[in-house]
Amino acid sequence: MVAILLGNGFEESEALVPADLLRRAGAQVTLVGLDGLQVTGSHGITVTADATLDQLAPDQLRMLMLPGGLGGVEAIQANTRALALIQRCSDHGCWLAAICAAPTILAHLGILDRRHAVCYPGMEDLMGSAVVQKGTPVVVDGHIVTGEAAGSAFPFGLKLVEILKGPAAAAQVKDAVHYHG
Repeated sequence: MVAILLGNGFEESEALVPADLLRRAGAQVTLVGLDGLQVTGSHGITVTADATLDQLAPDQLRMLMLPGGLGGVEAIQANTRALALIQRCSDHGCWLAAICAAPTILAHLGILDRRHAVCYPGMEDLMGSAVVQKGTPVVVDGHIVTGEAAGSAFPFGLKLVEILKGPAAAAQVKDAVHYHG
């Protein structure tokens, strides 16, 4: 299962585009509200999550995804249960995916130390000892996938599909949505 953590202020496109692409490929995706089922994004769009953080079964995760949006990132950083889940996933080799400002969470936890990654331009100073790949839409290093920003939501989501479902599934989804990037 793929869990996508949603805190109030999350960047809608960074969460929902990858969720949509993964579901099109047949992946089981669960939108997880940090503090409840109703979560409002950074642009005022309210989403009903599939589960709350308390209802999540960490042993069933293949991937944990963190969307950006400063409010959502701050909500995750302030939630000790979310941070413990991220660390647990890292320790157990679960795929971790973070886009835009969210890679700074992984950096803060030391998960990106000396790893190649990307983040929202201008946030590089918050990436610790990560080897930041400026201007790259998506970076994969080991079991960690990072994306640059909202404009990278499609290539980021398609990379997640490729990782979990294979290149053929990613190509099929790319064709189905007519993505030409």
